[in-house]
Amino acid sequence: MFITNIQSAISSSKLTMAGCIVLASSALCTYAQADGLPDFATLVENEGKAVVNIAVKSAVRPAALNAQPDLQQIPEQYRRFFERQQEPRGGSRPGAGVGSGFIVSDDGYILTNAHVVDNATDISVRLRDRTELNAKLIGLDELTDVALIKVEADDLPVVKIAEADDVAVGEWVLAIGSPFGFDQTATQGIVSAVSRNLPSANYVPFIQTDVAVNPGNSGGPLFNTDGEVIGINSQIYSSTGGYQGLSFAIPIDIAMNVAEQLKENGRTSRGWLGVGIQDVSPELAESFGLDRVTGALVSSVSGGSPAELAGVEEGDIVLEFNEKTVNRSGELPSLVGAVRSGEKAKLKIFRNGDTKLIEVIIGDRGKESVASVPLVDSTLGMRLADLSDEQLEQLDMKHGVQVAQVDTGSVAEMAGLIEGDIIVKLNGKNTTTVKQLIDSVQTLPVEKPVPVLINRSGNSMFITLRLQATME
Repeated sequence: MFITNIQSAISSSKLTMAGCIVLASSALCTYAQADGLPDFATLVENEGKAVVNIAVKSAVRPAALNAQPDLQQIPEQYRRFFERQQEPRGGSRPGAGVGSGFIVSDDGYILTNAHVVDNATDISVRLRDRTELNAKLIGLDELTDVALIKVEADDLPVVKIAEADDVAVGEWVLAIGSPFGFDQTATQGIVSAVSRNLPSANYVPFIQTDVAVNPGNSGGPLFNTDGEVIGINSQIYSSTGGYQGLSFAIPIDIAMNVAEQLKENGRTSRGWLGVGIQDVSPELAESFGLDRVTGALVSSVSGGSPAELAGVEEGDIVLEFNEKTVNRSGELPSLVGAVRSGEKAKLKIFRNGDTKLIEVIIGDRGKESVASVPLVDSTLGMRLADLSDEQLEQLDMKHGVQVAQVDTGSVAEMAGLIEGDIIVKLNGKNTTTVKQLIDSVQTLPVEKPVPVLINRSGNSMFITLRLQATME
């Protein structure tokens, strides 16, 4: 491991004025003052030594500098600095960018974001004492946005790594980095949410904070009040390119797992289950007979996938993966991704009112149009159409009926169906033809949600449909 676990002998330790328990060769610190507020000044002084500024040259301008601030929002005395950064440099001149990172081993391994060093032809690292060192790229993983670089040096200061699953909403956190190239900039806030999913990164359950993070902070550490790194600052949610109150960090356990693989192999091997999933809504929970809103609902199972071979079915709700609770669908990909290909995993699923355990051999995740149809009347306030064998083959589907039109105010519209959807299952039964679907509708319960599996633009998902009592 990069970070050697500190073996504490409490009987021989002593508490210093800085709030640190000093051991034989290291210290465990808690940066809390008598009034309960965190002592960020001492934290920055002690832990900031392991935070670095990263400057890169590349053939393609790095993503870290693509999002520039609105110059009209910057005070006049600083505006020229940013204007110079945005001036065209000439087509043949390589791009330049800045980011942040932190040292995870005293022999020079440094963690940062993949987008900071992607396409870099030259990487330079500057320590807090202004020492500059050349770095080489060990490897990067775009799916988690984690990269590992290394400098040739010894006895470097290192960060302390927090325990996994030990982050609480509301706790104080501090970021140190180089926004817009300004070294050793500290900003503070609280954890706003955990296990936050973003469309750009399905394999990362982000830590959301209200810490001010801007371009250049990318790759820097997010500390808790014990001076431990809990995440890597990676993304912001912004309409201007600058901080607007929402920032996201990659959990440190995921980053360290990726870093270990990059150090060993120069690449990552990520587990693959082969299912499409979605969150369980209150109505979906009721329709499936689940007594609480939890888990990851399986909306599709890929042919020949580890999930299919293990017997996982559409409509299963994954409650646990390897004995770890799955509260939301976004938590499952990172759990699966952390398992190496060929290893066994246990799924606890909910199916037809009962729970069962399924053992699956995890695979390796490699690199992985609806045709127009004639209109057919339907009694659900929409028009449906059968799909030919050729159309089903093009869609890589075995059965289904296409939604060609949805009437305003209809049951179909209230259920969320839209033109182009393909209804695959209704209330647990495969949908094969328009006639069969209409016949099935006549047997549906009234004023009770039933699950409907649809395929929308190539993605499978469940929705709920509820017939009204006033319907004839």
